[in-house]
Amino acid sequence: MNINSTLFLQAIVFAILVWFTMKFVWPPIMVALDDRAKKIAEGLAAADKAKAELSNANKRVEDELVKSRTETASRLADAERRALTIVEDAKAKAVDEGNKIVAAAKAEAEQQAVKAREALREQVAALAVKGAEQILRKEVNAGVHADLLSRLKTEL
Repeated sequence: MNINSTLFLQAIVFAILVWFTMKFVWPPIMVALDDRAKKIAEGLAAADKAKAELSNANKRVEDELVKSRTETASRLADAERRALTIVEDAKAKAVDEGNKIVAAAKAEAEQQAVKAREALREQVAALAVKGAEQILRKEVNAGVHADLLSRLKTEL
């Protein structure tokens, strides 16, 4: 065979191969490439969307943290104020209670002092009567001389 005919047959076989490839092989490859490009584009869009959502979520978290810190600080301040108020109220109640106890103790001491004075007066009156009996050498009747004895008690 001649080089021209071989070259011509190879050109025809190549043309058939090109036509067969363009008709049956190339379209599924192009569809697969287009699908892959579309999936990649969707993945990139989803990644951008997720990145934006993450950024928004981080911003919301920071805002909530700031809000919770502020709220916690205000609650602590309120608790401290309440504690101070409770302590002051307790101190005031303790002072009032102490004053009441002191007043009650003073009143009781005064009553005991009055009772002791009365007992002492009665004892002094009894001693005075005994002394007067011994001086007069006769008996003094307490029932008869009650007025005299009561005056004596008040003078003492």
